[in-house]
Amino acid sequence: MPVMTCIEDFRLLAKKRVPKAFYDYADSGSYTESTYRANTKDLASLKLRQRVAINVDERSTRTTMISHDVSMPVAIAPTGLTGMQWANGEMLGAIAAEKFGIPFTLSTMSICSIEDVASVTTKPFWFQLYVMRDRGFVKSLIDRAKAAKCSALVLTLDLQILGQRHKDLKNGMSVPPKLTLETLLDLASKPGWALRALGGRKTFGNLAGHIKGGEGAGGVQTLSKWTASQFDPTLNWDDVAWIKEQWGGKLILKGILDVEDARLAVQTGADAIVVSNHGGRQLDGAMSSIEALPAIAEAVGDQIEVWFDGGIRSGQDVLKAVALGARGTMIGRAFLYSLGAMGGDGVSQMLEIMRKELDVSMALTGTKDIKDVGPQILIR
Repeated sequence: MPVMTCIEDFRLLAKKRVPKAFYDYADSGSYTESTYRANTKDLASLKLRQRVAINVDERSTRTTMISHDVSMPVAIAPTGLTGMQWANGEMLGAIAAEKFGIPFTLSTMSICSIEDVASVTTKPFWFQLYVMRDRGFVKSLIDRAKAAKCSALVLTLDLQILGQRHKDLKNGMSVPPKLTLETLLDLASKPGWALRALGGRKTFGNLAGHIKGGEGAGGVQTLSKWTASQFDPTLNWDDVAWIKEQWGGKLILKGILDVEDARLAVQTGADAIVVSNHGGRQLDGAMSSIEALPAIAEAVGDQIEVWFDGGIRSGQDVLKAVALGARGTMIGRAFLYSLGAMGGDGVSQMLEIMRKELDVSMALTGTKDIKDVGPQILIR
């Protein structure tokens, strides 16, 4: 077993073990990828304030996210095609998150279905919703999430139109993959992935039966074309109100990057907003998530919980986000790297590495409790 010391170790191993099209899908941004790079670069530029001779015994990373007790202020973000990083990846990720004591969010575009994940978990997980043109199908997804006893709905607002990701187009990204000579050679170089895939789910579990006939969610149409034909560009705040009414439970709005939008989100009565630019996968040239966070947190105050997503690669990044006003954070690529590298065991290891980084960094900034973290731990 390789010795894993940080998230980068998982990324490098995942790149070796996951077929190129699926690794590139996870590890890419839109257009020039400038915002994708800025997410990590701007987090790294923040400097922590070292303090000494302060009693930091008996530290705690425990807190709450929308009244859910969490072992650290981190939730697994919704990620599409997770089950293509490692067979049945969504189920393995949900099990690891539950054992660790943090929330797991299942994407609409998951390979394993809502029901699959419910069958292997004992505590409620969260479900992420994309709004499609067929509102009847949207309602059916909400009803399935209710039936599975999901405890929160994460509504993603920043993917009405798909930002072009060059790597996906060049790879002919489809689910399942097209069996070209290039694809077959790539799969032959990754026999472990191929063998696991034989016993795993292979299409979008939540969308089964939605596309009738020919190419579609379970066929060979490229992912970008299918998404463009299904996702609803008319999505607006009235739709958010309708979804909130249909759901009736805890609602999280993901994809807020502007102060004005944050204020509008508060008016919907949602329980939390996620400051996020979709991992740099949508509007290239937008500001990084960490750059947007402080102004949004200040603008909404305690009217709504503010969370952060984008570029987190360590427990120190979590600490920095909390210092700038985030009540909680969501991790996507760190989860996918660890899953693609080592499956469910990798996810568990990654979470423990992140928790330890967070704990040690708290101690060295003179902080005993994550709830006491604020801008005082950063050097301005």
